[in-house]
Amino acid sequence: MAEHELYHIIHQLEKPHNLQQAPQLLSKAKLGLLHIQALVPSSDTTPQHLHIATSVLEHGALLSIRLKDTEAFTRYYQQLQPFYSLPHDRWQRDKRPSNQSKVTGLYLLLLLSVGDYAGFHTVLEGLEMSSGKKQIEKDELIQYPVRLEQALMEGSYDKVWGETKGERVPSAEFAVFSEVLINTIRSEIASCSERAYPSLPISNAKNLLFLDSEGAVIQFAQARGWVAKEGRIYFPQQEAEALAAEKDVMSSSNTVIENTLGYARKLETIV
Repeated sequence: MAEHELYHIIHQLEKPHNLQQAPQLLSKAKLGLLHIQALVPSSDTTPQHLHIATSVLEHGALLSIRLKDTEAFTRYYQQLQPFYSLPHDRWQRDKRPSNQSKVTGLYLLLLLSVGDYAGFHTVLEGLEMSSGKKQIEKDELIQYPVRLEQALMEGSYDKVWGETKGERVPSAEFAVFSEVLINTIRSEIASCSERAYPSLPISNAKNLLFLDSEGAVIQFAQARGWVAKEGRIYFPQQEAEALAAEKDVMSSSNTVIENTLGYARKLETIV
């Protein structure tokens, strides 16, 4: 496959209506990269082929997110690392990978969304070593997940919620992982609430769980097996534990009563 055919596939990948065809187009493009020996960079790979290869792989990474295929995105991220680590003199002027910050920032956000904080800091430290801390601090696409991680460490879930809304999200791809992150946080808060309270007013649960309406609270409650009635959310686990505790108290009380009666009978016998 010649270079012009690869450029044609890249052009096809840039068309929004080709999203569902993207996996097939990307497979064809990677075969083309193998043909020109550019799927993995070597000392013989020309700057032009480096540019074609990174363009294909970056399109693959970003399209995988739009398809909500995190495993494919991770594979593309890993395939891009040998290209991203190449020195500047291997590239033509202004031809360095155009989406390196975006793909890396998205990978950091993915690590946050699955709770891999060790992996997050390993990647971030690697970036600071290769690009310099000052450069990383200027990069908004990297700083977005950094701000989210700081807010999570502080337990400031309201800050996380604010960062994932509207214009504060850098791009549509970031919004996908931001939604996953919010769902993870929401699940954690829900689990804590189940253990901490027997019930909550629906209006309070809406704010606590960062949901947009009371109807959304009821939907969420039903999905978790909670009971919504009379303006409140009831947690069955707490109710079951309360009933079990009540039974234990009653059982203990009956034992005490029986022991007391037995003692009284013995006293009567003695008298």
